[in-house]
Amino acid sequence: MARPAQTGIVHLGLGNFHRAHQAVYTSAAMHEEPGPWGILAAANSSRTVVSALAAQDLLYSVAELSPLGVRVSIPSVHTGLLIAAEDPAALVAAIAAPATRVITLTVTESGYSYSPQTLGLAVDSAQVRHDLENPSTPRTPIGLIARGLHRRMLAGGSGITVVSCDNLVSNGSRTRRLVREFVEAMRVPALLDWVDAHVRFPSTMADRMVPATTEAVRALVSEKLRVVDAIPVPAEPFRMWVLEDNFAAGRPRWEAGGAIFTDDVGPYEVMKLRLLNGTHSLIAYLGLLAGQAFIAEAIRVPFIEEAARRVMTEDYLPTFTAPQGIDLPSYVEELFGRFGNAALGHRTSEVASDGSLKLPQRIAESVRENRLAGRMPDFLALTVAAFLRCVAPLDGHLVAGAEFITDPALDRLRGLPVASTSAQVAAAFLEFFGAELAADAEFLARTTEFLDILQAQGPAAAVAATR
Repeated sequence: MARPAQTGIVHLGLGNFHRAHQAVYTSAAMHEEPGPWGILAAANSSRTVVSALAAQDLLYSVAELSPLGVRVSIPSVHTGLLIAAEDPAALVAAIAAPATRVITLTVTESGYSYSPQTLGLAVDSAQVRHDLENPSTPRTPIGLIARGLHRRMLAGGSGITVVSCDNLVSNGSRTRRLVREFVEAMRVPALLDWVDAHVRFPSTMADRMVPATTEAVRALVSEKLRVVDAIPVPAEPFRMWVLEDNFAAGRPRWEAGGAIFTDDVGPYEVMKLRLLNGTHSLIAYLGLLAGQAFIAEAIRVPFIEEAARRVMTEDYLPTFTAPQGIDLPSYVEELFGRFGNAALGHRTSEVASDGSLKLPQRIAESVRENRLAGRMPDFLALTVAAFLRCVAPLDGHLVAGAEFITDPALDRLRGLPVASTSAQVAAAFLEFFGAELAADAEFLARTTEFLDILQAQGPAAAVAATR
């Protein structure tokens, strides 16, 4: 398939997930119904993928890995590349360009510049302050979007749609709130009115396991294609994309790739955040503590599989209703097949990263709903405790593999006094979940109990303590 002739989408976040998800759906859409939907993609600061894509004529491969083998495809949807940190003006101009109709984002939870306590814009953060004080050189995705929308308004531009594809609860309304709060801080009332009238923020649920690229994947793809691809993307065969059909200026025919359009994304989002993402986190933390480097190895450890199944049935499933048409028992069994896909090579440390941002999204509401129903969600308390055991060296030492975890709260957690008790560590972290959960003395006590067991006896004993 030839490269698209025209750019209609500006994408922020040129990582593996975008290239194995939105790009694949867009490729399928344009194969069935050609249109002006080429993607100008912007990396944040790294030149690695940008340089490799440029050297390969903007082409790369997606390797779908399963125990049955590998299937390789080559999307051809990108029309240009940028590095936001090096040329923010070009990215702002691209958002403002008349041909641009959609902005998409895969910047992870950490890219939205929000306060975990208020869920609103972190206006006091250094990055947001920079973007407000330096309008020509924004650094954050929210700042870049707001400045691009301002330029678009001043040029008399038409409406546009901002599509978050990250794991944020109600990601469309959350992104809208953050953009509006940035605009309010800019003190440009006319822009706030223009955003309300001309910009749409549909909510979405995007699902596909996409681990980091390895040399083994490069070798496998090169053998299949008989050419060298420096940046192939490994991915599981499964993929899912659910979107609100609320677009200001049209969209690609993504349903050609299997996308689902609905008036209510919420049930799909809750199902995924809790059953897939929340369980994935618990598997990763227990796996690290049990010395397992890969998710597929971890889920084969009997006590970890037990914990994964019981967190679903005891703590998650009672808290939500499945989307219409979804058979939950079948969905759960499919998840365990996905967790056990050894061909992916999904590392526990990779899934375990950014827990301070992920866990409030994945488990906080389930904790609240269980507590309101009079239940103590043991496995959600264990999830928090296992994360803390991985990242907070209570005994002065990190567990093996934890050195590969990245998290914006590491300095805070690892900077706690060596003499801090497990209760003090747990209390400090629960502040990330908001005032209600932080004030729940019983949940804090249960989390602390699990943290003590993990430290003294290990993860198997902690799971056994839930019986």
